Amino acid sequence: MSQGSTGNVISALASFFIPGLGQLIQGRLIKAIIMFVAAGVLWIFLLGWIIHLWSIIDAAMFKAPPAN
Repeated sequence: MSQGSTGNVISALASFFIPGLGQLIQGRLIKAIIMFVAAGVLWIFLLGWIIHLWSIIDAAMFKAPPAN
């Protein structure tokens, strides 16, 4: 997936609804778990929107490493 590709747009939309879901779609399990848990914890303090936005932007700007 390249930056701005359809896959990244879909991942960003998925992260809009559930933080970390876009990263999960992209196959980045650890980052998906971190974003989901961090957003959940921070929403308790009304700061979850920070992680939520970071998750959306990260999914949209993801650039896969080149295949060998």
